[in-house]
Amino acid sequence: MTYNEAIKYIHSISWTGSRPGLERITQLCELMGNPQDDLTIVHVAGTNGKGSFCAMLESILRTAGYSTGMFTSPFVEHFNERFCYNGDMISERELAEIVQYVRPFAEQMDDFPTEFEFITAVGFEYFRRKKCDIVVLEAGMGGRLDSTNVVKNPLFTMITGIAFDHMEYLGDTIEKIAAEKAGIIKQGRPLLFGGRPEAAKSVIQAKAEEKNSPFYLTDTTKLQNIDYSLDGTTFDFGDLRALKIPLLSFYQPYNAANVLTAVEILREDGLTISEEHIREGLANVKWKGRFEKICSSPPIYFDGGHNVEGVQKTVESIAHYFPDGVNLIFGVMRDKKYEEMVALCAPIAHKAFCVTVNNPRAMSGVNLAIEFGNHSVPAAGLPNIYQTLDQAMTAHKQNGRPIFALGSLYMYSELKNALADEMK
Repeated sequence: MTYNEAIKYIHSISWTGSRPGLERITQLCELMGNPQDDLTIVHVAGTNGKGSFCAMLESILRTAGYSTGMFTSPFVEHFNERFCYNGDMISERELAEIVQYVRPFAEQMDDFPTEFEFITAVGFEYFRRKKCDIVVLEAGMGGRLDSTNVVKNPLFTMITGIAFDHMEYLGDTIEKIAAEKAGIIKQGRPLLFGGRPEAAKSVIQAKAEEKNSPFYLTDTTKLQNIDYSLDGTTFDFGDLRALKIPLLSFYQPYNAANVLTAVEILREDGLTISEEHIREGLANVKWKGRFEKICSSPPIYFDGGHNVEGVQKTVESIAHYFPDGVNLIFGVMRDKKYEEMVALCAPIAHKAFCVTVNNPRAMSGVNLAIEFGNHSVPAAGLPNIYQTLDQAMTAHKQNGRPIFALGSLYMYSELKNALADEMK
């Protein structure tokens, strides 16, 4: 099997869309000899901040000398990003080999696994072959019925925070969503909760008590002296002074606070992680699509804040760095609360260029432009990212304001490709 054949197979129509449940992934892993049981895993769920948490923790662990695996979703630019070993994504050859290995097990099943279940199994097998010391495993959607929740005995579990997203699957209240995320808590294994919002805390803490799971809460009051600049963010956390991360958004120090609390838990479990490992790991972390500067001339930034809470936090950051506003590229899925997102974006959008993202679930750029117009923001609805980028760059030449692309992560690779073509 070639790499292209492997990717085609993964995306083939034989895999049904999202069908929450653990029966299929359990059967598939059992057929494979339960590779997940051979792994030491940190299991991470939450509405926002999961990916940033995983990236920072993995970077610290790798700096401390541990061989690391990291499983994240969705991928931002390349499919192989989902599976990383020691900071590098899986090679095309290895991915093809492992897809070919997993395929016959999946095809034995009467109830075929979904695409996400299949790639979760691929990840487990890849990390088993690599003999990772620790795997940082990000849940896909929810927790209780997410395919990553086939893990039985994680080193510890992390729930970054709770907000409204995927409500058709997870519930229409914070408490219901929190209960779904809390489904990753395992008997006797420590749980760390990021602490927001308060309405979720009682649900998650009660589940931890039911599971006899030691409950840890990130103390964000230990975050002090935060200094945001486009060169990076510095902050203190307790006795750790002048820590620096290259990640720019206002929410990143709070994600880092979760990571630093997680390090304390890992030290209690016997891992050797020094202050120097922490400093170097944070300073060198890389994470695409989160207030990332993707071009210097013209200045173009991207953030994949794709729900209301994510957009709100990104808008706060934009207002700080660019008080005169930005030329906004905006595109989201139609199943998101796009009206609320547009209302949040309106104060920082000098002009809005709304794109129909290349995805069947995408909201029409024309309809998004109408929403911006309702907030008195000059806006254009455009059918593709090439026209959108062209008009945004023209606006930059006219008004000097930076370009900021915000919304679906599905827009990232489209924008990067359009930008590369523009610069030829």
